[in-house]
Amino acid sequence: MKEPMLKNILFSISSAFLLVLSFPQFDLSFLAWIALTPLLAVLATSGPKRGFLFSLLCGIIFFSGIFHWILEVPRYRLLHHGILGLYLGFYFGLFGLAFSGVCVRLGLTTALIAAPFFWVSLEFLRSNLWFLALPWGLLAHSQHHHPVFIQTASVTGTYGVSFLIVLVNSALTAVGDGVLSRFKNHATAFDRTPFPKARTWAVAIAGGIWIISLIYSQVMISRPFDGQAAKVAVVQPNIPQNKKWNRKYADFIMQTYADLTEHAAAEQPALIIWPESATPAAINQNMKVKRQVEHIVRSAETYLLLGSCEQQKFGQRRSKKIIYKNSAFLISAKNRPAKRQRYQKIRLLPFGEYLPLKKTIPWSMINVPDIERSVPGNKYTVFEHPAFRFGVTICWENIFPEMVRQYVLRGAEVIVNITNEAWFGKTAAPYQFVSMSVFRAVENRIYVARSANTGISCLIDPYGRIVDRVRNARGDDTFVRGNLIGYVIPMTSKTFYTRYGDWPVWVCTVFSVVFILLALFKGSRFKGSEVQG
Repeated sequence: MKEPMLKNILFSISSAFLLVLSFPQFDLSFLAWIALTPLLAVLATSGPKRGFLFSLLCGIIFFSGIFHWILEVPRYRLLHHGILGLYLGFYFGLFGLAFSGVCVRLGLTTALIAAPFFWVSLEFLRSNLWFLALPWGLLAHSQHHHPVFIQTASVTGTYGVSFLIVLVNSALTAVGDGVLSRFKNHATAFDRTPFPKARTWAVAIAGGIWIISLIYSQVMISRPFDGQAAKVAVVQPNIPQNKKWNRKYADFIMQTYADLTEHAAAEQPALIIWPESATPAAINQNMKVKRQVEHIVRSAETYLLLGSCEQQKFGQRRSKKIIYKNSAFLISAKNRPAKRQRYQKIRLLPFGEYLPLKKTIPWSMINVPDIERSVPGNKYTVFEHPAFRFGVTICWENIFPEMVRQYVLRGAEVIVNITNEAWFGKTAAPYQFVSMSVFRAVENRIYVARSANTGISCLIDPYGRIVDRVRNARGDDTFVRGNLIGYVIPMTSKTFYTRYGDWPVWVCTVFSVVFILLALFKGSRFKGSEVQG
């Protein structure tokens, strides 16, 4: 018998809300371990078509919820928010389609076993699909506050933690359905499986994997770090976005950095870190700003890493437009300008720093402004410092696991993330950014130092623990001004994940294909099921 439509809709919506609540800023992370059970219960009695629609609804609400802060971004419209929610929700829809299809043809037990494989394959797809790639809101990110749940990321990557969360949701759904069937004394979707004892084995194996992951995590976080600690200073200037590029405030901005840097230099750190686009003008074009930076560095008598625009003007025959590169510079009073090290941002933000396929897609039809102001770099620069070697990610680059992994493979011993999140106001965005940075630390067992214009500026240890952050007297960590003085330990060993990357994704993809093929070609015995599309 079909479940009432209203009940299925409410169950789908409840899964979406539980997922939203498990992410920053709500951070009710325990909800992620049960959030999918209402949706899975709906999919158990829905055919592929309805399974797709119910899951799509869940996805749209979930992504609209965690991305509510995008409405704070200038020129971003409600229309764009709706398109983003629909696009990302489509991956949830594909999950529902695959799950329901397997459920109809092979039974619910088989579908629940397949669920983590489907989920991880689709998370990876949306995280890496061309200019549409967005590894945001992965289930694993909900656990960033709990080191005991995420240490397996050093072996499996972030997707492995997502796999575990879906696995637990599947096991709870299996147990719940079994209890319900006994309580009501009627057959359930489990009775359609060709392997009657598969439910018991599946739940037992899921529980075993969860326990093993906890034991592994506990063992790992009990180990101390080895190495010579280096003192670093992270600067958070809290420059309002409407002042950053206003010439009237250029001297105010540079004086703010000078004061904060002078205060930090008193602690004699090996490195002082400024955020993304710190200077109010391109450092390679504005001589006044360049001299001010050099004076600050000489006074500090240490190394300074700063973010700045780098102007690149093409020849008049090609173009009259001035194009910028979003860059990071390592400067020391002891080094001549020719020896200054530089990184140019590789992964630009689509619709923020460039317009994808602008000659092919008429973006103006949906009120997307024409953007052509940045060009990407093409080199992973590992900065050489007397105390350690480090890689720099600029802004959202730190949410991509492969970028940080490439730095570590090239010899980076510390990762520095410089960013400007003033665009997003006092929303959940900075906290969501930090939740993803936690996983970059765990995946590669490396310290992450984060300098953000308005916050959150912090130090994250190789176990994903936030050691400290810039705060004011009230404990606020965003839209406050200050320094953070702390220590990082250069890490030279390579984790299993660093060496082999996202290998679990390929395992999940193979298993997903196998489950789908079995449903298509080996599940004809279930064609007469009462569950219809």
